Amino acid sequence: MSQISRGAGKALDLFDLRADTPGTKNRNHLNNAGAALMPSAVIDAVTGYLNREGEIGGYEAAAEAGPLLEGAYDSLATLVNCARDEIAIAENATIAWQRAFYSFSFGPGDRILTASAEFAANYVAFLQVANRTGVSIEVIPNDASGVLDPDALARMIDDRVRLIAVTWIPTNGGLINPAAAIGRIAQENGILYLLDACQAVGQIPIDVNALGCDILTATGRKFLRAPRGTGFMYMRKSVVENLEPAMIDLYGAPLTAPERYTLRPDARRFETWEKNYSVRLGLRAAVDYALAVGLDRIEERCNHLSSQLREGLRGMRAVSVHDLGAPLASIISFTVSDWDSQDVMADLTNKGINVSVSPPASTPLDAFARNLPPVVRASPHYYNTEEEVDAFLEAIAGMGA
Repeated sequence: MSQISRGAGKALDLFDLRADTPGTKNRNHLNNAGAALMPSAVIDAVTGYLNREGEIGGYEAAAEAGPLLEGAYDSLATLVNCARDEIAIAENATIAWQRAFYSFSFGPGDRILTASAEFAANYVAFLQVANRTGVSIEVIPNDASGVLDPDALARMIDDRVRLIAVTWIPTNGGLINPAAAIGRIAQENGILYLLDACQAVGQIPIDVNALGCDILTATGRKFLRAPRGTGFMYMRKSVVENLEPAMIDLYGAPLTAPERYTLRPDARRFETWEKNYSVRLGLRAAVDYALAVGLDRIEERCNHLSSQLREGLRGMRAVSVHDLGAPLASIISFTVSDWDSQDVMADLTNKGINVSVSPPASTPLDAFARNLPPVVRASPHYYNTEEEVDAFLEAIAGMGA
């Protein structure tokens, strides 16, 4: 495995990338939309810090690693092209999303606009707030290809729309919603725009200014290749300054008098005092690793491998591919005739191939509208090889024989 050229600039060295990824020695890992294999630099950052905590104490290790921990904000800001003061780090993407969403105020007559393929964790939060406040939750129609239709969104806008909240790349397939087009409509109408980028971060380049989003939330464990239990939020400075978190503590809102507190001026008003410092260092290492590889080259490599995998599946009579839209992300959802998806996953696991199953409950509106069963989800990443994709396709072909 030598260098693989993917356009201008330095070529991807697949040999080195896989040498940096211990898990590639053990499995054909095509479950990067679930949790990617961590590079050694990430593993070393986490374990090294934990060892240091054991040697000198938790508070002392945090103080010693202070500059490295602070640097996580700079790395994340570089990743999404914002100021470091617009970044908050969270225990996971759901918590980051909730901290933003539950800080908004809604009332009867207000409207929240969302996507048909919205992630269930977000949608259940919409329902709870609707039950509490009387806000209405409305789904933006899709175009003929199944992608959110910006023109339909534009027609829905009125002065009662308080929030547009959309999942960029859904969890159950390769669909990519037009995040930047949504952002232009939101900005033109002065409407807050909350973008769930869980499956986008680490797979494609992200520029929050080009996207036009006011808030973006994401996880570390998926295509970013960070440890589980990591996530972050970008919040535009003008929004930070005018939004009070639903819950605060002494870190995000220090007491300035016995009966008075002052919110931090930055996005860290959405954080709490106690943190898992080891995985924060792992998150920073993962971001730095992705930046060093180059997000443009990562995206191109992901497109190449996912196209090979998707087209291979489409050529099989016993397989149905359930992805919508174009272009498509590096997540391929499919079913095999006469096979339960859990059994497909189990058979692949026995062959040393990692995939996952996305149940209808993960994207309830889309699954109901399309009558989707549980689908198998394969998600290659840039460190995977063409040979691994071929081995996967051979295993699936054997199921339809």
